[in-house]
Amino acid sequence: MSILTTPENFQTAARTRIAEGVRRFSLTAAEASEVASLADRTLGAMSDGDLVDHLDEVRVASENLPARLRSFLVESRVTESEIFSVTGLPIGSDLPPTPAGWTAAQLTGAGLREQMVLLLCGSLVGDPFTWSTQQNGRLVHDVCPAPDAERSLTSASSLATLSLHTEDVHHACRGDYVALLCLRNPDAVATSVVRADTVVLAPEIRRLLRERRFEFHPDDSHTGGGREAGSAVDEGPVFFGPEERPYVRFDADFVSGKDDVAQDAVHVAAKCFQAATEQLVLEPGEVVFLDNYRVVHGRGSFVPRYDGTDRWLKRVNLARDIRRTFRKLGTRSRVIK
Repeated sequence: MSILTTPENFQTAARTRIAEGVRRFSLTAAEASEVASLADRTLGAMSDGDLVDHLDEVRVASENLPARLRSFLVESRVTESEIFSVTGLPIGSDLPPTPAGWTAAQLTGAGLREQMVLLLCGSLVGDPFTWSTQQNGRLVHDVCPAPDAERSLTSASSLATLSLHTEDVHHACRGDYVALLCLRNPDAVATSVVRADTVVLAPEIRRLLRERRFEFHPDDSHTGGGREAGSAVDEGPVFFGPEERPYVRFDADFVSGKDDVAQDAVHVAAKCFQAATEQLVLEPGEVVFLDNYRVVHGRGSFVPRYDGTDRWLKRVNLARDIRRTFRKLGTRSRVIK
């Protein structure tokens, strides 16, 4: 048995814990009404075309959000808050039933005002972008259960747990933040989160996880399922950056070690991340921002009903500096191919 897999190097499974220390802001009814009006005006001023073509307009419009909300979002970004949320955002009384999967949402255009609310708030935290390989290249993703994906390794799953992960772990241009806006969550299905600082690891394992001995593979939302040999598109360490406040890049399903010892470390890390899990239960009208370099996230299993009342989130990826992506890819596009 390797030193990495001895029993003393495993944490015991943690009890369910509600996430504490989350930076929170609550809108007043008057402020929520301002946000709704701004979202409607911004949508109304847009010409035809893909939403991704209007992001400069959205960013300019975001300066008209209520002053208290702007201050909160900008301060959260500047201080590199790991998890921060805004509650009381407007959700239309005419919100349609939860679609049975993102393809149904795309066909109906469900939740257009809500996704504009998400983009307005998100634009003060980072630059929205998307992937050509996810949800047909849509800028804002729908996160809701799909009948044909109940046990998949994607956010369309339900009966299977969605493992703790860095969003788009495989790519150097992955987002700095993941923003999730809750439209509906009657069963209080929780989002699982783990902050890098809370993961307890033996010193020798942490040192190993800082070495460039790991490969990062695209997940099933990009590939459609199944990992082919040589599918890793990047390699590097799991932990990196400042020792006192490390960054993390991890996904138990889509990170592999380049050798047996490194692979053992992946298994140990997965157990230790699981032991440090906290839970966030989002309410309708709440958006949470997760620092994708400091927090991994996932979701427990639940039983979908497909009656129009299932959990429904809107999701967008945000980059602190979109020029980083432009430089890396050699093109000024918000859609990464």
